[in-house]
Amino acid sequence: MWGAYFGLFFAAFGAASLLPLQSEAVLVGLLLSDRYWLWALLAVATFGNVLGSLLNWWLGRGIERFRDRRWFPVSPRHLEKARLHYQRYGHWSLLLSWLPVIGDPLTLVAGVMREPLGRFLLIVTLAKGARYGVLALATLGWMG
Repeated sequence: MWGAYFGLFFAAFGAASLLPLQSEAVLVGLLLSDRYWLWALLAVATFGNVLGSLLNWWLGRGIERFRDRRWFPVSPRHLEKARLHYQRYGHWSLLLSWLPVIGDPLTLVAGVMREPLGRFLLIVTLAKGARYGVLALATLGWMG
């Protein structure tokens, strides 16, 4: 039983990092099995996903010192473009951190932009928790 919760945690953590993973299918599968506590699944998925985003934020805080290296994954032009977007929309753009493709880089840019940790955690937790909550409601509503 605990293995399922650990699996969900690692899937959610990995999905929030820059790795191409998804945790939604794991959560839906566990919900459909009807063997696990709903609130525990939501808490574990949210916690893992927020910790993965926190890793991105932390990497963003220190990544700029490597921008002159040849292996640096982002061109100076793209980094500046991301900065300008973040400055334009501010910390509320973190409400989109749950989205595929743009959410993970957004949390990295928040670190580059020195977003305060408390505000980062609050907004990202709300966004990611709401996403898992809506997914659970849709899954359980569909089941009847």
